[in-house]
Amino acid sequence: MDIRIQKTETAIKNAFMELRSRKPVEKITVKELCGLAQINKSTFYTHYDDIYALSDAMQSETIAFVLGTISQGEWSVQEPGALTRAIFQATTAHRTLINGLFSPRERSRLASALELGVKEMIYQKYPELRGDVEKSILLSFSIQGAYHAYLSHPEAEEERLASVIERISSTLRPLY
Repeated sequence: MDIRIQKTETAIKNAFMELRSRKPVEKITVKELCGLAQINKSTFYTHYDDIYALSDAMQSETIAFVLGTISQGEWSVQEPGALTRAIFQATTAHRTLINGLFSPRERSRLASALELGVKEMIYQKYPELRGDVEKSILLSFSIQGAYHAYLSHPEAEEERLASVIERISSTLRPLY
């Protein structure tokens, strides 16, 4: 990619994140974003249709990045605790970005996207599980439950929270 395009993309995304830290996406205007990014509105519209398209693109990139982190980790479907720890570590490593991009209302989108992505990774690694409704429900329960437990306890010390979630997930091992 051309360095000028990269610099423009970076400026747009940095400006968006700065604005997003102060206000909801629906209150951000293209005009104020362009002023902060020091670009013309036409430049913005060359890259994105509107603020929502930018937000969606950044959310999708973040989800892909988090899933990439999980896919590189050491986990096995036979060790559900290790899998939930990998998900926990990937999301906590990107907590600031996630919190900036996903409002509390949008967090279910993140959880659903993580669930679909993790299931796809599992099905690629363990194709015999694809189509197994019981295993799919178990994975949904494990992934969504662990994610929502993580969100519901922001005051908890991270390692303790990760250990509790991992321990609970490990008790599901016989069901796999």
